Amino acid sequence: MVGDDATRFALKTELWERVEALGVHRSLFPSSEETINKIVDQLESMNPIPYPLSTNHLSTLLGHWQLVYASRGTIVTRTVASIPDFWGSIKIKQVWQQLERGGDESISASNGALFDLSLLGEWQIQANGVWRWSGDREKAAKVKFGTFSMQATKPFGISLWSFPKIKIPVLEFFQNEALWITSYLDEEMRVGRGATGNLFVFRRRE
Repeated sequence: MVGDDATRFALKTELWERVEALGVHRSLFPSSEETINKIVDQLESMNPIPYPLSTNHLSTLLGHWQLVYASRGTIVTRTVASIPDFWGSIKIKQVWQQLERGGDESISASNGALFDLSLLGEWQIQANGVWRWSGDREKAAKVKFGTFSMQATKPFGISLWSFPKIKIPVLEFFQNEALWITSYLDEEMRVGRGATGNLFVFRRRE
């Protein structure tokens, strides 16, 4: 066990260094890095919490997590990347996820992203939904988002201004469920995989 802990610590240290070297844009936009993917594969093989969604481990799972790497980008960053010359007009500052205990054996999930839209200033978008246990209930969940919101947190670059948050409900008909697998979890790091194998690495925020 001591040997495993030392190996995991070394792998995580290398992972954080490589992610930091990439920078926010390359780590969150579609740009898969095979070396990072292999490090995560190794960590998953020695997962200290084999059943991350077990109710016994909710205290470790829940909380505020920052997304530091997405092997194929996210829905938001893939959309932004499709905009011509997005590097000069849109800069992503951070992406995060807040997990809280919900009712009816569910987990409330809030996904957020903070953007700098050049002359329009700083804007935040957020999606709120739920995780519900599915199939292998100790590793897999069905995820559905019911509301989206948008807010100018620093419009036109003026820090003393802020606009009200605009909430947009998603009609039930359009609320598609997605499979989400938590493949690694410890006190500091969490790894999620989508149905298509897209890899997401989160680091706990204080």
